[in-house]
Amino acid sequence: MHPSPTDGPFTSLDATDVVLGFGGDRVVDGVSLTLRPASVTALVGPNGSGKSTLLRALARLHVPNSGTVLLGGRPVSTLHPREFARHVTLFAQSRTAPAGLSVREVVAFGRHPHRHRFAGLSSTDRDVVTQAMSETGLLPMADRAAGQLSGGELQRVWLATCLAQQTGTILLDEPTNHLDLRYQMETLDLIRDLVEIRGAAVGVVLHDLDHAARIADHLVLLHQGRVISEGPPQAVLTAAHIQTAYGVQVEVTVDARTGRLRIDPDTRHPPRVMTHDPDPLRKDPTT
Repeated sequence: MHPSPTDGPFTSLDATDVVLGFGGDRVVDGVSLTLRPASVTALVGPNGSGKSTLLRALARLHVPNSGTVLLGGRPVSTLHPREFARHVTLFAQSRTAPAGLSVREVVAFGRHPHRHRFAGLSSTDRDVVTQAMSETGLLPMADRAAGQLSGGELQRVWLATCLAQQTGTILLDEPTNHLDLRYQMETLDLIRDLVEIRGAAVGVVLHDLDHAARIADHLVLLHQGRVISEGPPQAVLTAAHIQTAYGVQVEVTVDARTGRLRIDPDTRHPPRVMTHDPDPLRKDPTT
């Protein structure tokens, strides 16, 4: 008898030898990974390497050709959708806002798996929705029409909806896409909060290797549907691994002040060196 994932919200999500494809094309080829509670696993790799497809399989949106996906030791295909949604949520790309709904009403969608059929929002539901909007900087626009928001603002609305779902496992597909620098950093901090404060298991797809190195406990580097390296960021993001995956030469160093990885690609144009006054309108004091 399989253990029930309802024994607690914080449990592992495991993929073993997963093969995924579209028609006759194999996109993910025998990948295994585990998302553990209180840990961020970042999936990185070039376009077409299978990152988002793998994430969708973990969310039950893409049925594997072969292999298994287990939540708490139980095949995800055997779980009722509402039960699965109480434990796993997916932040997906390219979602549009339903017409005629406010930001608060969209974020409240996240409470659906926890509500009784036809029941309205409870006081707990409303408190959770407010907290999710607060964590994503949306409270000032809570009553605005979601359809009138910018792409970056709408991105934060869907992220808040995922937070309101209060699951133990959170899957994020390019959560910093369309966000300006401030909200990119706030989103990365929020991901670490989910792990360090809530104890959630987080799986995140990122294109920015610096972002991945900043927040990941475990990193999986994919190339042509296969894992070419996995482990701590410093072990995975080496110059040799990055060249194999992306086909570019890079220099990888560690910042002496912060201890963070720094990845500098070699390009045809060297970095520009400032040799003149950055303010051309300032008067020369010698004149």
